[in-house]
Amino acid sequence: AKDDALVMHPGPMNRGVEIASEIADGPQSVIQEQVEMGVAVRMAVMEALLDPRRNHEGRGA
Repeated sequence: AKDDALVMHPGPMNRGVEIASEIADGPQSVIQEQVEMGVAVRMAVMEALLDPRRNHEGRGA
């Protein structure tokens, strides 16, 4: 891989099966940041969908 390639995985991951620990923990890995951001995005989507104060009528097809 190129020196500037990033290693990504949405998690959870099976170390040694899907990805080697050396790669997952290596300097090119952004897995932890990706997992953290994914949690924040899912929380925001859930809040937006479940907040009764929001008007969802007329959105989408």
